[in-house]
Amino acid sequence: MALFTYSRLSHLLRIYANKPPVLRTAAEITHGPPCCVQLVRCQRTMDSKALQERQKQHMAKGLPKQKPITGVKRVIVVASGKGGVGKSTTAVNLALAVMANDPSKSVGLLDADVYGPSIPKLMNLKGNPELSDNNLMIPLINYGIPCMSMGFLVEDVAPIVWRGLMVMSAIDKLLRQVDWGSLDYLVVDMPPGTGDVQLSITQNIPIAGAVIVSTPQDIALLDARRGAEMFKKVNVPVLGLVQNMSVFQCPNCNHQTHIFGSDGARQLADTLGVQLLGDIPLHLNIREMSDRGKPVVVSSPDSPEAEAYRKVASAVIQRLEEINP
Repeated sequence: MALFTYSRLSHLLRIYANKPPVLRTAAEITHGPPCCVQLVRCQRTMDSKALQERQKQHMAKGLPKQKPITGVKRVIVVASGKGGVGKSTTAVNLALAVMANDPSKSVGLLDADVYGPSIPKLMNLKGNPELSDNNLMIPLINYGIPCMSMGFLVEDVAPIVWRGLMVMSAIDKLLRQVDWGSLDYLVVDMPPGTGDVQLSITQNIPIAGAVIVSTPQDIALLDARRGAEMFKKVNVPVLGLVQNMSVFQCPNCNHQTHIFGSDGARQLADTLGVQLLGDIPLHLNIREMSDRGKPVVVSSPDSPEAEAYRKVASAVIQRLEEINP
């Protein structure tokens, strides 16, 4: 089968650039009878509609059929429009909080951020996954959560310098070649942005819902809205927004300061017609415990910070039950 290469594309573009136009110029048409002008316009409209119809048919053929991940009942993706808003920390604590709220539920964690995997550090996990008898990767487990990440397959400081096709292949392996066992929920830590990885995941597996993480800052909210709109376009339910780093409370005088703004995510949630799932404070304990690989939900379960994550988890599960009873 012939490949549609860049050189072939350039060759076709050069041909079309040098080819004389089929339709006459405006000056030529002016001298003709009015019926000819109408005929040309009608033909152009018909050609345009036919082209759009062909494009829809090709797109429908090209889209992969969604196939559930073996053993996983529901997939929850945690996403953000940009990096640096605490998405991975939120994903980890969300997974732990779901299990803390209902210990009978089994929860897994998938790190889909190929270029910048954070789950190994946040979950204090190292090493290469073993292979099962079926040649599937066995997730590494800590705090009762089975985890899989590209970070388990490369060195800690090794950069992942891959082109798009290699990244797509890696994502497919993380989705299809992992032995998750039986899970009630799989929380997926998505990479920031709205690119190939997001589209690949949403088109290949059924997703129960998406959680959008953002700070109240205007610049972060712009990208958070793009992320929410992307999920709507690919028919993934947006469960709601999490307003991270919502407020800083001074440990000495308890004065509260809205460093990144106030209620920005709440206003965006109202604009999008989705729910604000909760507020997570900007707190030193969250940062310190995350850096040590001891998420605050398990290291400080009685703290207000852990309670904030548990409330978000409750809201997420409630929204899932409303959407997929």
